[in-house]
Amino acid sequence: MTSLRVLQLSCVLIICGVTIAASAGESASDPEQGTWQKHDYNFQFLGFTTTYSCDGLASKLKVLLIAAGARADAKAVSSGCSSGYGVPDKFARSRLTFYTLAPVGGGKNASPPINGVWRSVALAERSPREVALGDCELIEQFRDKVLPMFATRKVDNRMTCVPNQVSGSVINLKFEVFAGLPAKKQ
Repeated sequence: MTSLRVLQLSCVLIICGVTIAASAGESASDPEQGTWQKHDYNFQFLGFTTTYSCDGLASKLKVLLIAAGARADAKAVSSGCSSGYGVPDKFARSRLTFYTLAPVGGGKNASPPINGVWRSVALAERSPREVALGDCELIEQFRDKVLPMFATRKVDNRMTCVPNQVSGSVINLKFEVFAGLPAKKQ
């Protein structure tokens, strides 16, 4: 290998290393103090493309809550459904009870402060794995009704949901959420 080729290869590796280090620095943030905020919400889904059973809706909502940064004890319970267990319901409902972390100063509850960080979240087809294109309208409604209860920033909404069909729909919602640090393993 010639010395010029070695120099070029070295420059590429240095540039790549700087790019990777810069990317890692952008996603990580220093811990900040936050307090848990309790939320109770009655979610009613009305969509044109997908029909959920009440228990199916509750399952999807719990996945979305956890993915969006809610505390792990989030609950989504089917409520007020006219159809039985596992039967699609045009007006599926779920009662949500969950906690979100708010930076100190923006909190309403007097819970003791804990450390939290801003972390990136991306909702897309198969991210989390339970999300499919048929969930597009559900994620739109989650974005509009539930996501405002979270401390978020840098929301990048590139959702496209085509009513009555899956083709042409795109699930692409990215944001940063203020979330609790994972518990340390002992």
